[in-house]
Amino acid sequence: MTRYLKELLIFLYIFKSYDYYLERLSLLGMSAPALVYIGLFGVLLIALLLTAYIRQSLIRYLFALLFFTSAVFFDAYTRVTADYLSYSAFISMVYSGGFIQEALYQYQSTILSALASGLLLLVGIALKPKRSLPLPGAALVAAPVLGVVLLSGILFLRSGEGARGLPIMYTPLAYLSLFAYETAHNTVGPRQAVSLTRNTEPVSHDIVLIIDESITGNYLDLNTEHGVRSNLMQSHPGVDIYNYGYAASIANCSADTNITLRYGGTRSDYLRINLTLPSIWQYAKKAGLETIYIDAQRTGGKLQNLMTETEKQDIDRFVQFDTVRVRDRDMAAAQQLIEHLNDGKPQLIVINKIGAHFPVNDKYPDDFMVYRPALPRGKYDDVADTGSRDGFSGQLDDWALYRNAYKNTLRWNVGEFFSRVLAKADLSNAVMIYTSDHGQDLHERGNPGLNTHCGGDPVPEEGLVPLVVIQGAGLKTLDWPAALEANKDRSSQYNIFPTLLQLMGYDVAGIKPVYGIPLSQPTEDDFTFNTRFNARLGEKPHFKHIDLSDVVTPIDSIAQPVVQQSK
Repeated sequence: MTRYLKELLIFLYIFKSYDYYLERLSLLGMSAPALVYIGLFGVLLIALLLTAYIRQSLIRYLFALLFFTSAVFFDAYTRVTADYLSYSAFISMVYSGGFIQEALYQYQSTILSALASGLLLLVGIALKPKRSLPLPGAALVAAPVLGVVLLSGILFLRSGEGARGLPIMYTPLAYLSLFAYETAHNTVGPRQAVSLTRNTEPVSHDIVLIIDESITGNYLDLNTEHGVRSNLMQSHPGVDIYNYGYAASIANCSADTNITLRYGGTRSDYLRINLTLPSIWQYAKKAGLETIYIDAQRTGGKLQNLMTETEKQDIDRFVQFDTVRVRDRDMAAAQQLIEHLNDGKPQLIVINKIGAHFPVNDKYPDDFMVYRPALPRGKYDDVADTGSRDGFSGQLDDWALYRNAYKNTLRWNVGEFFSRVLAKADLSNAVMIYTSDHGQDLHERGNPGLNTHCGGDPVPEEGLVPLVVIQGAGLKTLDWPAALEANKDRSSQYNIFPTLLQLMGYDVAGIKPVYGIPLSQPTEDDFTFNTRFNARLGEKPHFKHIDLSDVVTPIDSIAQPVVQQSK
């Protein structure tokens, strides 16, 4: 039995994913592509077996470790997301590498399961072979390299597609080789300085962009009769509020939307603009504004949403809340905002809120738990996002609990946030734009899955976000009412960057050809969001149109909760 232990362990590892391979075969059916798939599967399997017969122990160990790491990465990703690891998703994971410690902590049980499973492959390749194959040693070493090269070449020709259903240990390695190739060859030029013209008058008011996290437009009272109270539908002395209703997000993943909101990428030209044109911070400093970034999501100076140290140099005040518990960080952000609005200095303030990213179990205090029954509490006090899904199977009853916890979170992180800001901040000399990075799939349709966003085939609600302008009643900036009726339920986040530039005094005639139409004019927006933001290797981005008649309005939001007074 020990004579064939290597082969047995490798085949056991391959066989455990039999449903993954059969799913691919069933999709291809009886066709020529199915024969190509079977042939490619066989070639990669043979290359894997040849790897296990490499005679030099150190080289064999190295390949065993590479295949083991790659397989565990793929396996852990699919276990956590219940989705396939596409090349676009792989790129997003690479860009999010700064948060690997948090992921390891939050998904440790899932990752440990993937590691335990991967030991079959690791040991199977690493064990000393009991027999020699009649092949040169160089051929055995070349086999795994050629396997990765072969798959990489297919993925290159097919714009990153073609690995689905193949042995999983090859896929991340092929993706990594493609990413290395792109990094070495794809350049779009250096970052440019501000060149747009603006009027000579200094900006004398505050400009605030509030980017919430995972707030879907169909759960707030802004757009739904019985939605959760946002405190933006009521009148407030000295404040004008313009509700643009439903808006389309830039994308259904946080980093994609956030970087585009900071750099102004358009649907047709977001890659070049995001990589080479000035940031919102550069435009603000050119307009004479102090720049402030309030990040409630990260701590310890960690950067997120594709922000770099170079970009950070244009931020005068970088604020995080290292000692504040996750539940209270949006309130800490509200307090910071109040203080800056009350200091009499003209500033650009950008806020990334905690919002309602999963897990939502513990993102609100006990006295804000109005919607019941909700998810069990007490396990996620220190988790900002991507918490473990242990115990959450995604069944109908699970999602009913989730939606109640989500609404309780909205009462706190949206309703209470604005209750405090509107009660305590001097808004007489400020204009604020409120939106969220993306919406949510809360599975009102009964559709399967565990994800709430970042899916490759998203429901419309993943791209549906609120869009509100809040301004001091006596402040004269843009003529918001002029285009409000035309733009309500018809605009998107692509209109926000040009709006910010217009608020800073930049010439609209120069803004529109580069960045598009601001909210002060009829936006004529496509009302789509990008579901393939990291389109690579000639692949085209995919924009999903939101048909409002297809949006599901939560039927279980049937009563207004009692409003909690500001503390």
